[in-house]
Amino acid sequence: MRYAIYFAPPADDRLSQTAGRWLGRDAFTGETSEFPALAGLDAETRHTLTADPRRYGFHGTLKAPFALAEGSNEAELVAAFEAFAADLEPFEIPELTLHQLGPFFALVSATHCGPLQDLAAQAVQHFEPYRAPLSEADMARRSPDKLPERQREYLRKWGYPYVFEEFQFHLTLTGPVPAETAKPMRTVLENTFAEHIGKPLDVASVALFVEPHRGAPFLVHSLLPLGSATQRKIA
Repeated sequence: MRYAIYFAPPADDRLSQTAGRWLGRDAFTGETSEFPALAGLDAETRHTLTADPRRYGFHGTLKAPFALAEGSNEAELVAAFEAFAADLEPFEIPELTLHQLGPFFALVSATHCGPLQDLAAQAVQHFEPYRAPLSEADMARRSPDKLPERQREYLRKWGYPYVFEEFQFHLTLTGPVPAETAKPMRTVLENTFAEHIGKPLDVASVALFVEPHRGAPFLVHSLLPLGSATQRKIA
């Protein structure tokens, strides 16, 4: 079993619902849906090219998936997650944009967003005591020899190469897209997510996801609002 700390909008948020329909799976319920063909993109191609993000569920990584450290248990992790969410304040990403990260398409912040970088850095550090070291096989899957030195060091120390200044927030929408399919894919995604591209995004919640066993689809274990400690103080 592995856990992950992600950003995810609430289940009833329009972005969550649009993304669930696009990926063909709702990470809150585990329910899957059919893949109708879209203009310029047939159903089989769409199903294939969304396989990776469909398994992980719609999210933005804050703390990458990890197994629990020896001596830790789920109850302790959940308590730490509740404390983490309570002590943070919600904020807004000023603008979302569709971007291609190598062969992958994702929604990203159009500009540098300091609070977003801070949130990710805090998540990496806050949950580190609960993370088991990567196995040799997991380390090898990251192809450390192909990473820059700083990312290799972060992989060794934090279990994930893209943390701190190497972090780039992204809400993944596809797996690797072949070059010949990139243009129609971009057009389809621009149409599908038109309501959200160029608009702000509220970061008002964080989610604890769980992978019941290796290779299984990730599910939302719990989603909590940011800033509940402040709300309690005001009340």
